[in-house]
Amino acid sequence: MDLSIVVPLYNEADSVTPLYRGIKDAVAPLGLRHEILFIDDGSRDGTFEVASRLAAADPLLRVIRFRKNYGQTPAMVAGIEHAGGEVIITMDGDLQNDPRDIPLFLEKVREGFDIVVGWRYERQDKLMTRKIPSVVANWMIGRVTGVPIKDNGCSLKAYRAAIIKGIPLYSEMHRFIPAMASLAGTRIAEIKVNHHARQFGQSKYGLSRMYKVLLDLVTVKAILAYLSRPLYAFATVAGIGALIALLALGASVVEMLLHPDVGQVVFTGLALLYGALAIVLLSWGVLAELIYRTGTQKLEGFARLTVDAPTPERRTS
Repeated sequence: MDLSIVVPLYNEADSVTPLYRGIKDAVAPLGLRHEILFIDDGSRDGTFEVASRLAAADPLLRVIRFRKNYGQTPAMVAGIEHAGGEVIITMDGDLQNDPRDIPLFLEKVREGFDIVVGWRYERQDKLMTRKIPSVVANWMIGRVTGVPIKDNGCSLKAYRAAIIKGIPLYSEMHRFIPAMASLAGTRIAEIKVNHHARQFGQSKYGLSRMYKVLLDLVTVKAILAYLSRPLYAFATVAGIGALIALLALGASVVEMLLHPDVGQVVFTGLALLYGALAIVLLSWGVLAELIYRTGTQKLEGFARLTVDAPTPERRTS
């Protein structure tokens, strides 16, 4: 299989058919062995029924259905795991991404790039609730991760399957794929893509997702900084605990000298508590370092995180 196209869907019943036709029209002239995977993320508007009817008439279309709504990243992960193509392209199911851009991504992959990221340079979204938060988020992600991408939130991306299948994804982590992939020294390109205004339904995103992005950004930064040296991460926190323990111990000694008749329970207790915490954290760091060095939790240069992935309820092919 040359190409897999993965499309998460959530309440996009009106968009499924024109999206499917657009993908077929864009891919058919390429002469590639391909497949299309629609992942119904617990839709309640008939999205699965429409997609299933299309799949019944096209053996190259497969539909995966979740029992409930898990979110875009788990849906994307399910599609990537089931994809059999050497190159995997992901895109949104709301018709805002243009399937006619697919050949551009394949050209970049043929040039030797491992990941190709779409840049919605003329984005057709609301200014205050979508464009401005996106600019701020992209700037922060670039500064923190050291991988400057103009549009991390664009779902239209192309990946070599060998790369994307080894990257751990959860929560809203799909927007951090270029940063995570940088751990393996991948070649990343960014190209301008078309972007259309939403035709049907309503956007599933708003300002409320910003806090998720911030939390995931902290996680990604920790992974990038300490993946190959977990002892440093634990030792840093343990050092803070040890410092607090020393300060509390010093305060306890001073208080004992100034007031020898008064028991120093508070400062002594703090010193013991934070001292014990520092020892425990340091022990965990040593254990994590041993696990990493023996390679039991390393897969082709990536840390394999254990998450509760949703189980597809039904697949139609």
